[in-house]
Amino acid sequence: MTASREHFSSRIGFILAAAGSAVGIGNLVGFPVNAAKNGGGAFLLMYALFVFFICLPVMIAEMAVGRKTQKEPVGAYKSLSGGSKIWGAAGFLGVLTPFMIAVFYMVITVWIFGYITMIFSGNLDLLANGDYFTGFVKNEYLFAALIAVSAIVYFILVAGVKDGIEKAAKILMPTLFIMLVLMVFYVLSLDNAMAGVKFFLIPDISKLTPSVINGALSQAFFSLSLGMGILITYGSYINNKTDIANSAKLVAITDTAVAFTAGLMILPAIFSFNPNIDPSELSESGVSLIFTFLPKIFLALQSSIGYIGASAFAAFFFLLVFFAAITSLVSIIEVPVSYLVTEKCHSRRKALTTLLMTAGVLTIFALVSYGMVDFFSNFMSYAGQNKPFFDVIVDIFYETILPLNGFLLCIFVSYRWKKKQLTAELSEGSDSYAGSWVEKYVNFSLGTFVPVIVFFIFINTVATKFFAVNLFGF
Repeated sequence: MTASREHFSSRIGFILAAAGSAVGIGNLVGFPVNAAKNGGGAFLLMYALFVFFICLPVMIAEMAVGRKTQKEPVGAYKSLSGGSKIWGAAGFLGVLTPFMIAVFYMVITVWIFGYITMIFSGNLDLLANGDYFTGFVKNEYLFAALIAVSAIVYFILVAGVKDGIEKAAKILMPTLFIMLVLMVFYVLSLDNAMAGVKFFLIPDISKLTPSVINGALSQAFFSLSLGMGILITYGSYINNKTDIANSAKLVAITDTAVAFTAGLMILPAIFSFNPNIDPSELSESGVSLIFTFLPKIFLALQSSIGYIGASAFAAFFFLLVFFAAITSLVSIIEVPVSYLVTEKCHSRRKALTTLLMTAGVLTIFALVSYGMVDFFSNFMSYAGQNKPFFDVIVDIFYETILPLNGFLLCIFVSYRWKKKQLTAELSEGSDSYAGSWVEKYVNFSLGTFVPVIVFFIFINTVATKFFAVNLFGF
């Protein structure tokens, strides 16, 4: 027999935990960069529309599937499909995806931890050297950082849903937002900061191209952790008194608010650092921006607040990103943990030990794939490029499989589980849901245009990432 399933102790705990899964490095860095490169306010407008009209129905459906079955993706799909092997395989893909995403996300978190250590050691000037990161990723001390980050995640997850995940979310999420707001107030006081605000908030409609629209949709989908199995798993930890549709709205609002606030921090800081900057000069890579570009901005602040002040500001920022990374990492790893506990009857401790011996080894492979070990540094070649092990995982599981998982969920909910059952589940905890415009929109969108759009993202990503062919000419 398995132990009775754990649950979040409160609705706010669930919302903060779900928001913590969504709020990550993509919100704090990826979103501001994409906004800067894709028309500022125009990108922001499209992003917000996609979050609420495309992504929100998928989020609601994931939570409903989890709560109905009280299981993670494998158990949920099996339970609602009558034990179908095909849908069981789709559920397993929903567990394998976060398992692999955890590998590269752990590496990024380790790098952030390493930078925090360097800043506290008084080495901000080294980090601001454009070539430093190339050598940093080969540093053997990163293995010590890996142990430290793994211990933090293990400590949170082994405590369970209520005493681990929920407590961490209740501490880290408010702290993260307070830190973010404080940084925004400071950044807006800098010279030329308002130029960044103007660029970010005023839409440049001329830049609203099909490519920008596609980028905004992809950013919204990835930002909300859709297709990772997280919301199915977290949905299994809530009771029937929870209003899922309303809770999902609050999670989406929180996620969007953090992304918006991060834009008010990053863009004004960049314009203050370089008043004549062309946003197209910014790297497509959020990793590159975090570890090479932003340290230069922080060091430039020493002219006004001194080296110690600049170092303190940099440390504050990296702590902010670290908190966001930890909340996301905990959520990502909880999916395979829940699978092992639910389907394989492991204890939490045994499940985490199993993951340490599997995902942990793969994480080491990813960690050494930036120059430490040649085999992993040139792991695979496609689209005319040699790719390290780290990049292969990102391309396959984060960029490609996530939208596929979202597509499968829409098809499963609309045509296998059926909309009638979805409505019945969402009516639990919300007497006004059945017959509302929200119900009509969720059912219509999940069965028509949402799966088409998500499948469109999947197909185009496969073509561009692996064959260097853009099927749609974007």
